[in-house]
Amino acid sequence: MLHIAYDKTNTDSFEMTGKCPFGGDSIGGAVGTPPALSDWYPNRLKVEQLHQNGPQANPLGEDFNYAEAFNTIDLEALKQEIKTFLTTSVAWWPSDYNNYGPQMIRMAWHSAGTYRIADGRGGAGEALQRFAPVDSWWDNGNTDKSRRLIWPIKQKYGSALSWADLIVLTGNCALEIMGFPTYGFAGGRQDAWEVDNSTYWGPEVERDLKNADSPDSMVSRDKRWRGQNGDPDYDLENPLAASHQALIYVNPEGPYANGDPMGSARDIRVTFTRMAMNNEETVALIAGGHAFGKSHGMVPASEIGMPPEIAPMEAMGFGWHNPKGSGNAENTMTNGIEGSWTPNPTQWDNDYLVNLFKFDWEQTKSPAGALQWTPVDKNAPKTPDAHIPGKMNALMMMTSDIALKEDPEYRKVCEKFLGDFDAFTQAFSKAWYKLTHRDMGPRERYLGPEKRNENDLLWQDPIPLADYELIDAADITALKESIMATDISVSDLVYTAFSSAVTHRSSDKRGGANGGRLALLPQKDWAINQRTVPVVAALRKLMEEFNGEQTGNKKVSLADLIVLGGCAALEKAAADAGFTTAVPFTPGRRDTTQELTDIEMFTWLKPVADGFRNYLDPEFEAISQDVAPEVMFLDKAQLLSLTSPEWVALMGGLKAMNANHDNSAHGIFTDRVGVLTNDFFTVLTSMDFEWQKTDEQGMTFSLNDRKTGKQRFTATRSDLVFGANSQLRAVAEVYAGSDGQKRFVKAFVKAWDKVMMLDRYDVKVSA
Repeated sequence: MLHIAYDKTNTDSFEMTGKCPFGGDSIGGAVGTPPALSDWYPNRLKVEQLHQNGPQANPLGEDFNYAEAFNTIDLEALKQEIKTFLTTSVAWWPSDYNNYGPQMIRMAWHSAGTYRIADGRGGAGEALQRFAPVDSWWDNGNTDKSRRLIWPIKQKYGSALSWADLIVLTGNCALEIMGFPTYGFAGGRQDAWEVDNSTYWGPEVERDLKNADSPDSMVSRDKRWRGQNGDPDYDLENPLAASHQALIYVNPEGPYANGDPMGSARDIRVTFTRMAMNNEETVALIAGGHAFGKSHGMVPASEIGMPPEIAPMEAMGFGWHNPKGSGNAENTMTNGIEGSWTPNPTQWDNDYLVNLFKFDWEQTKSPAGALQWTPVDKNAPKTPDAHIPGKMNALMMMTSDIALKEDPEYRKVCEKFLGDFDAFTQAFSKAWYKLTHRDMGPRERYLGPEKRNENDLLWQDPIPLADYELIDAADITALKESIMATDISVSDLVYTAFSSAVTHRSSDKRGGANGGRLALLPQKDWAINQRTVPVVAALRKLMEEFNGEQTGNKKVSLADLIVLGGCAALEKAAADAGFTTAVPFTPGRRDTTQELTDIEMFTWLKPVADGFRNYLDPEFEAISQDVAPEVMFLDKAQLLSLTSPEWVALMGGLKAMNANHDNSAHGIFTDRVGVLTNDFFTVLTSMDFEWQKTDEQGMTFSLNDRKTGKQRFTATRSDLVFGANSQLRAVAEVYAGSDGQKRFVKAFVKAWDKVMMLDRYDVKVSA
């Protein structure tokens, strides 16, 4: 979530403490650097975040088709090259046990493990592990080395193989060379080309976790947790999915590095649930991942150098310089914990769970001073040293491992896997596939011969393939006439179509109109969608009539009919405004079923705030964390991948249609509701009105005629931001100009079609 603090009591209280912005003193940032806009104006709406990772940053060009390029690769030959590399070792970063496999599993795990279900951000999809802040998180120590190790393979395949795909594929190959049967691999992830400035990773400063057991770590944790520790309402701030700043999920030493297994289990359950994993998937991922490799903690964290983003120039993007000995091999320092979980760290087996439950474990300290656990029984199996021939070391467990043994629910899953190794293998295989593909969206985006097509993967939001002929141009015309002949209003048709599509998230490609889930639980029962219920019922009846009249195998889906209704209504609205406009419509959406809809996971798509439809959850004040509605509105615009002109145009058109969820008058600056006018912009930019708060917090406003003092319109923050924010107002003024009406209609129709087509990966597989 885009996260900008909102002071509801005093928006003018920012105290300027710096001196000349171009001198040696500054407001925030490094000494000698000028302050950023956010230092001067901390509550400024950062509209520029809608234009990140644009075509100007992409060296491949707008015409590059990654799907076509990827499909030229011989995947089996590529995998063999990766596997050959994995069992080698290079001098500048020697492999543990002469096998880079475990190291590469960690790289892939950490790339994918940033995914969070609340807003769909994070994950392996764009290889954001290459950029700040993720590349410099303490938990990602030495992943910079992993990526440099596989650079020769990336270099060979060039643009045909994205970093995002290579990272995940290398993790898969690593599992396979150690005897683990992976569930499959799908390509199709396209790389980002610049730093992600929009994802909210937490309220803490970047380096809170340099020392995992420092007081700063405790402050870091407390800032992102809500309620009191131990209380039922104690929970992690939305949309975050890691228990501490700079971690992928939890501190392996326990909360506050306190060695408390049950506290660790609580953190694991919260964070893995936020990563869309259930108890069985959670145990499978932890136990499966810890079947391989070792942890590194030979040097105190205080001696390790800065992460990549602030390392010296000559480091060339390498961070965490280790001054001890060679700085690697037997001297490696990563998370501070030292040792391996099993006697065979490069072989898939069940020894992790066997040893965890067979032995009692006692707390000890690593050479770096980190808290860890070793067997009480000194006759327990040993594990070979990763670099020194003949040396044997005691087994190791982390507090987060002991948590699986002590938590009753996790223990049940562990005992199941202990008694059925095949079930464990299958569970880890499917959980790993979910972890590394969760953010890819519909299966139409999946590329390559190893992609899985089963409908049993509910987390893929499956939609059955069409077994019928799609409607053609003549059918579309006839259906438009049938829709407009009903008593459904133009406003209701537009509202319903928009409501079906606006759930889409470009982050993890979930939601949208395809599938017709507006008619299914949980979406049909959301308060914001109650206005759509009678419209969906009427359109369903029309669908049944049309399909029943067909003599061949031609059908129209409810999903298509909902969108078509909005398009037909907008054509009428434009005509009523004096413009003949064809609103694009592309058939082919299919209807899914309630059985193929994961209610729990789709509940995360329910909006807390939706500025388009002027909706605030009844509990907004309690759950918004002092984030202003307009900031959440900006967040939604970005999840819809809108530019600022698209956002402004879309808002103006929806206001002309009265797209408020409750049919309220907020933001409806027109007497011609249902006509596609630019009235919203002309009123918004007019000096004939003055704007006054109608509540103490400034959430709603009255627009009063300056001459008479009489109220003319009402508005919310999400309405007025398009006139109050300088960048948005600049666009609104274009549409409000004497020549703006025609330009506005054209822009609105284009933005509308974009939103309706966001989830149509069946016709844009390279996106």
